Order: sequence, then structure tokens, then C-alpha cells
Amino acid sequence: MSAEPESCDLTPVSLRDDPDTGVEVRESSGDFNMDLQQPIFFSLDVHQHETQSAKVVSRLSRKAAATSVVTTSDSESGIFSGESELCMEHESDLDWFCSSEQKLICLHCTIVGSCQGHTVTPLASRVTAVRNQLVDICEKMQLQAQRIERFINQTLTAKERALQVEASGAREQVVAQLSVVREAVEEEEQRLLEAVQREEERVEQCLLTQRAHWGQALAMLTQTRTRLVHTLTNTPDIQLATSGQEIAERIEEAEGVGEPHDTDHLNLNASCSDSKLMRGLWASAILLGPTAYGSANLTFDQRTVSSVLSLSEDLCTLTFLPKRSRQSPPYDPARFDCWPNALGTLAISSGTHSWVIDMGESGAFKVGVCYSSMGRKGSGNDSRLGYNVQSWVLSKYDGDLSFCHAGKNTPLHVVHKPKSLGLLLDWPSQTLVFYDPDSSAVLHSVRHAFSGPLLPAFAVADRSVTILH
Repeated sequence: MSAEPESCDLTPVSLRDDPDTGVEVRESSGDFNMDLQQPIFFSLDVHQHETQSAKVVSRLSRKAAATSVVTTSDSESGIFSGESELCMEHESDLDWFCSSEQKLICLHCTIVGSCQGHTVTPLASRVTAVRNQLVDICEKMQLQAQRIERFINQTLTAKERALQVEASGAREQVVAQLSVVREAVEEEEQRLLEAVQREEERVEQCLLTQRAHWGQALAMLTQTRTRLVHTLTNTPDIQLATSGQEIAERIEEAEGVGEPHDTDHLNLNASCSDSKLMRGLWASAILLGPTAYGSANLTFDQRTVSSVLSLSEDLCTLTFLPKRSRQSPPYDPARFDCWPNALGTLAISSGTHSWVIDMGESGAFKVGVCYSSMGRKGSGNDSRLGYNVQSWVLSKYDGDLSFCHAGKNTPLHVVHKPKSLGLLLDWPSQTLVFYDPDSSAVLHSVRHAFSGPLLPAFAVADRSVTILH
């Protein structure tokens, strides 16, 4: 048997060394005869262009190799998948990401392809950046979910418990006060109870709405986070690199959830049980009764009397002293050493109490209540009645009456300026009333959540004031 002659490829080839890499490159000359017919300067120009392209390829290859070294640990740990696709145009691996067109490209696309001159990033770097972003977003969502869960489980639950207590207290207050003058105020009682009921229902509705809203927000946030975590852990690298739009939509949806905040709308409005008519009738019913002039045991506490004042033998009259008549009393930590103040002996923390002060011809005085912890020494506001948060007083100065608390003065416009003032303190309702004993007209009233026992407080800067029994 004779062997058939073997065919031989006689296509001329040339071998040359790449000036940058030193690698021998094989070049095919399929159109060798045509190339021989080109001018020599054109051949040189083509050779120079190919050399420059080879340099660019070499630089990008080195950059990709460096990036590969940096991310080797990620590849070994399984962060990046092993699948790869080829560029349809250059049949090279899609191992670069074009930020300008948001797509995967090969190395040749960055040099001579459609992405020449664009901002490009190695695929490994792009995937690492996307993963880091997803990790940060998921951590933030987890913290936000924890805050919402605490708001639901703690704040809203506590509000629901407090609502029942506050609503019950408001009902008891309304019924207790109206019972004093029940026959005259039955219609008012019904109105106020309905107002409390409406306020309670409003707060309950707000709490239910808040619970439903933040419950849905928490569910949506949890679902979005779960999807992003699934994307983070199960999406192939190539698909993950191009899923920026979907991730952005998820993030925007989660950012719209917002943060929960405690507001006054979640509290019972105390004014729902307040009534000017009820307060006036209630005060009149007490003040016109047998206890109109209050406790017979109330006197001035001589330990607290300022050195600029003198105290009568019966401990019921304070007189402002001119400088020449003043003496230096023994030191006492309870004594006011600067302002012309004095306190009463009755500490009030329960029940209903009233007392009356005769101002006579005094043109400068203060009457009211204060905490026992109020400052006593120095000329600062902490020991000045009406100029701190521990005292509530009615003041007369230059012929004008005003209510003073925490340094704020509220002018009182009265037609007839009384020569005596009455105070009514009802501890259960936390109400302080200043009134005219002659007409039982209410001059001013205050509702405040007093935090401790109160003492009758007085100040005299002109003539005398006297406690009436």
C-alpha cells in the first residue's frame, strides 16, 4: 500500500519579538503577495501601530493581573463564581466592566472596541464593590429593623398601658369634681366624659394606626433585606455585576420606610377633661363652704423668714423692715438670706387645702406655693419666688397683678383689685387656684403635675401681709 502524499501549508509566516513583552509573536501572511505590493512606508506604519497596541494590551494585562492577585483570596473563598462568557466581537473573556455603559466587556473592547476611552474596572473589583455595598446596606437595614421592633414592642406597648391608666384617672377626676355640684352640672359631666372617651378612642386609633403602619414597614423592610441577602449570596458574579438597577430600586424602596418617632398624638390630651365652667363651679362650691378660710394651723415658719422681714408673735404677720431696723438673725440653712421671702408650716401632698392672705396696703408682695427643695441662699433666681421651676406665685408690683412661674410673667386683668387673696390647692386634681375671697371669683388657675410636697410661699417688699384664720 502506498502512502498518500501529505499536504503542506506553505503560507509564509514571520516571527518577531514584541518590544514590551519579549514574547515571540507568529504572524500569518495569507495575502502575502498583496503585502509585497504595498509601499514600504505603509508597512512600517502598520508595524508601528501594532507595536503601540501591543503595549496598551500589555499594560492592561498587567493591571488585570495585579487586580487578580489582590482578589485571589476572594476567589479562593468562593465569593466569585467560576463561570465566564466570551465577547461576541473579540471572542475574549468578559473580565472587565464598563462603568460608562454599565456592561461587561473584554480587554480588546477597551482598546479598539466600543468602550475605548470609557471608565473601565476589572470584573473582580466591580463585584467586590457591589458586594461591599450590599453588606453595608443589609447592616443598616438590620439596625433599622431593630429600632422599629423596639418601638413596636416597647414604646407602643407602654403607651397602651399608660393610656388605660391616664384615661381612668381622667374619668375619676371628672366624676369627683362634678360630684360637688352634681345637680347643677349633670350636662357638663356627660359632655366631659364623652370628650375623654373620644380622646381615648383617638389615641387608641393612633396607636393602632402606628402599630399597623410600622408593622407593615417592618415586614417590607425584612422582605427587602431578605431579597438583597439572597441576591448577595446566590446571584452569580456576572449577573450581580449588572444588577445595579434592581438593587437601586430595592434600596430606594427600603429608604422610604423612614424612622419611627414618639409624638404627642400618642398621648392622652389632658385638656379633654378640663372645663372652665366645671372649674369655676367646683372652686365656688368649696370656697363658699365652711372651710373657706382654710386651715387654722397655717403659720409662717420662723426658720425661713428673711432677715429683711419681721415676724409677729402669733407667727401670722410678715412686715418688711427698713435698713436701719434690720438685725442679723442666727444662721439657719432654711432661712432666705437675700430675697424677702418666707414659707408656711403646712406641707401639702394630699387632700384639698385653702388659705387667705390679707395684703392690706402693701404695694409689693407675692403669694403662692413652692417645693421645699427651692434654694434659700444668694440673690440668684433659684431662691427668687416665681423665677424658677420650683415656685408658682401671684405677684403685685406697681399696682399690677401677674402670675409668675419659671421667670415668665402672665398679666392678670381684673376690674377690682382685691385687698385679700385666697389660694385653693387640690392635690388629687393637681390644681392651684388663686381667687378673690370676697366674691369667690377665680383670678387664675394652674394645672401642673406636682412632683413633691408643696409649701405656702410668701414675699413682702412693702408694708405687711397677714394669714387670716
